[in-house]
Amino acid sequence: MSHLSPTTAPLLVAAATADEAQALREALLEAGEPAVLATPCAALVQWVEARAPRQVLCRLPEGIAPLLHALAAWRGAPPCPITWIGPVADAAALVEAGIASHCSDLAAAPGALAEARARHARERALREELAAARAQLDERKWIDRAKGVLMSARSMPEDEAFKLLRGAAMHANLKLVQVSRAVVDAARWAEAVNRAGQLRMLSQRLLALAVMRLLRLEGARTRATQALARAQENVDFLAAFGLEGSQAEALAATVRAWEALRTALAGTPNSSSLQAADARAEHLLEAAEALTERLEEQGGRRALGVVNLCGRQRMRSQRVAKEALLATLAPDAERSARLQRLLGEFEQVLVDIEAAPLSSPEIRRALADAREGWLVLLRALRSADAAALASASENLLAHLDRLTESCEHSLQTLLS
Repeated sequence: MSHLSPTTAPLLVAAATADEAQALREALLEAGEPAVLATPCAALVQWVEARAPRQVLCRLPEGIAPLLHALAAWRGAPPCPITWIGPVADAAALVEAGIASHCSDLAAAPGALAEARARHARERALREELAAARAQLDERKWIDRAKGVLMSARSMPEDEAFKLLRGAAMHANLKLVQVSRAVVDAARWAEAVNRAGQLRMLSQRLLALAVMRLLRLEGARTRATQALARAQENVDFLAAFGLEGSQAEALAATVRAWEALRTALAGTPNSSSLQAADARAEHLLEAAEALTERLEEQGGRRALGVVNLCGRQRMRSQRVAKEALLATLAPDAERSARLQRLLGEFEQVLVDIEAAPLSSPEIRRALADAREGWLVLLRALRSADAAALASASENLLAHLDRLTESCEHSLQTLLS
């Protein structure tokens, strides 16, 4: 059998066996077809991919079924024209397999080969045109999604969002669609980091609210119901995020810890149930912290670290409230020392956030409000008034929520 290069063997013939293929090759050579390669039909795909012939001619005495089976690997779009010699019972099957032409006998092969070349060229042009149109539509979708992210995050009109994207693309020497993809991707990861961070905070908030319920503070039951729903919403969001590997493992541990805490919080709180629930809350805090770290690492953007930092402050605010409220039920030196450490950590991290590179009028306002809310909470702690402490912690949490969302939606985060 001949082993000529693709440039000297533009036509590949395939038959049931190597001998039959060789006989078909010789017949074509006698008919004036230049330098033809021959292969058994079973090896057709491998030969075409290795030799890249101009086109293929196939004849099988047992019918077309083996050829259709071989062509299935190309999913209806073979890399070169395919011509079938023989009877055709199902013309639709030929079209679906990507066979460009057919003829009844070898004498009609030259015309069928020419027809196959013309049809294949036309179909390839149409496929390329369709692929280009789809790519353009896909780019348009990414740009529209990125504009939507910016419009929602920054309350800007559509034309300003587009100018911002275009300016970022020019500044980074990237295509507009690349910047748009990055913005959408950054928004997804920033929200995931925020959601996981909320679970850290809610692990402490739910315990604080359980203590408030035990102390019969006004509104505690309603806020506890809302916090439970918020935690479940975040778990559901992260479960649908499509995490894999270590992130999926961290999420699974977080879900288990959340379900255990939810069970422990069922029913009317008492001193014994609060102790058990507090242990479950610590497990959820640890699991959610690990998940948040995995998400921040995967996001691959330094700006997400500030989102995480702000989210951790939310957790600390509720941890402070929890420890202080529990101390009103059962004061002890260990809890008091833990509370003092938390107060020092909160103050230091608040200073770090104030010095962070992310800055906008919205972030600066939220930071100022958070600082003022923190001072109010400190005064409530000194007063040892549970109701004042509960009110101050709610107020501080609202400011920190707004601060975290402002950082999540900041242009530095979205365009980093």
